[in-house]
Amino acid sequence: MAYSKEGLEKMSEEIENMEKENNMPEEENTAEEAVPAEDEGEEAEEAEEEAVDAEEDEEACGEGAEETAETEKEDAVSGKSGEKRGFFKKKKDKRDEQIEELTDKIRRQMAEFDNFRKRTEKEKSQMYDMGAKTIVEKMLPVVDNFERGLAAVPAEQKEDAFVTGMDKIYKQLMTELEAVGVTAIEAVGQEFNPEYHNAVMQVESEEYGSGVVAQELQKGYLYKDSVVRHSMVAVVS
Repeated sequence: MAYSKEGLEKMSEEIENMEKENNMPEEENTAEEAVPAEDEGEEAEEAEEEAVDAEEDEEACGEGAEETAETEKEDAVSGKSGEKRGFFKKKKDKRDEQIEELTDKIRRQMAEFDNFRKRTEKEKSQMYDMGAKTIVEKMLPVVDNFERGLAAVPAEQKEDAFVTGMDKIYKQLMTELEAVGVTAIEAVGQEFNPEYHNAVMQVESEEYGSGVVAQELQKGYLYKDSVVRHSMVAVVS
């Protein structure tokens, strides 16, 4: 069958039109498919962003949890160390208290011992003074006899060797008594003092006034500051 040139051209145009019609739905479908593809890309991007946000949130939560855990750990460690410090501090305070107590006891004992030593020394000194005073009191009659004997010697015999020897013995005895603290109480011409004088009589006197010792009948003596024997005196009335 022979076709003319015009017929062939017409047929080719129809065929092209048909192909165009057939291709149009495919393009529409492709366009329709492209739209969902774009939507799917946006959704994927949103999903990725959500995933990133979720990861960031998880990381933040993880960091917060780690920080909380570290803080709790540090608090626990500090609490334990605080307890240990408190424990050691209490032990140290107890030891310090024991040291203070022992130190206070030692100081008290040292003070008591020092007081005991002073008291003992004072008692010893008092006992020594009492013993010395007793001996001096017993020696005074010997001194009185020496004085009476020497006073009774006549004037012409005072140069005798015997009298001179007795006088030297008397002076030596008095020197030794004075060396240990024995002294005679002043009486004649002094105001009467009952602490040192023992008045046995009253006399008239033109030389002394009233209340003054005019005559000494027996010498009195002191041992240091203590009266061994009062002076026996006569006081002017």
